Amino acid sequence: MKVGNPPPDAGWALEESLDIEYAFGMAPKAHIYLVEANSNSFNDLLAAEDQATSLLQAAGGGEASNSWQGGEFSSETSLDSHFQGSGVVYFASSGDSGGQVGYPSTSPYVVSAGGTTILRNSQGFFTNEAAWSSAGGGPSQFEPRPSYQNIIKKIVGTHRGTPDFSSEASNVSYVAIYSQYGCGGWCGVGGTSVSSPTLAGIVNAAGTFNSSTAAENGEAYKDYANKATYKADWRDIIIGSNSRYVCKKGWEFCTGIGSPKTYNGK
Repeated sequence: MKVGNPPPDAGWALEESLDIEYAFGMAPKAHIYLVEANSNSFNDLLAAEDQATSLLQAAGGGEASNSWQGGEFSSETSLDSHFQGSGVVYFASSGDSGGQVGYPSTSPYVVSAGGTTILRNSQGFFTNEAAWSSAGGGPSQFEPRPSYQNIIKKIVGTHRGTPDFSSEASNVSYVAIYSQYGCGGWCGVGGTSVSSPTLAGIVNAAGTFNSSTAAENGEAYKDYANKATYKADWRDIIIGSNSRYVCKKGWEFCTGIGSPKTYNGK
């Protein structure tokens, strides 16, 4: 990897502004690190992931949010080691291609962050939450089902299912951010790039600081194991679809467990 600063890029500047502002919005007491890659190649992105892991481990642990994705490929399992740092819980956007999946969201060592849309009445008050039609979600072609998903094996089969849980991501009920280089000021954005930092921030604010994503008693295990408290702790999304899978009661390929309502189990 080259040493030095990458060249300016307005598109990635917008992503960075979004990630920082929504992670901070959910976890205002968190110490936030921005790690930039030299390019959007997998080699550079994974080198940046390793750097983020080192920073978080030196700080005593935390969450790593990733708003990038590429299509699945047969050798992706060989890259999963980049998401297994001790003391770090990894998040990755499930994608914005409506019922499609990509890596690293499909890695069993990350929390796959899906997308919803907020429904409001004419006065702007919340009325319900539905699946975002463009959110990614579905079974991986190459990653085997992790043991924390054994509880839903009748749905996902032998392969890893995504997403794990979800939050606002729609470009209709978009979020507002400020980005000097990305959009020249205030702008509205959507996509599961919103979900990953939002959910990482919520988990950080819960203050548990789990030892990993996938290890026993890690973040994913706790999220799936608390099925008995789903109604109290999660909003089960039963409206809408992601253009390929239709929402229904319980876990599904649209929004996973649903959206978090409390800090319990996180």
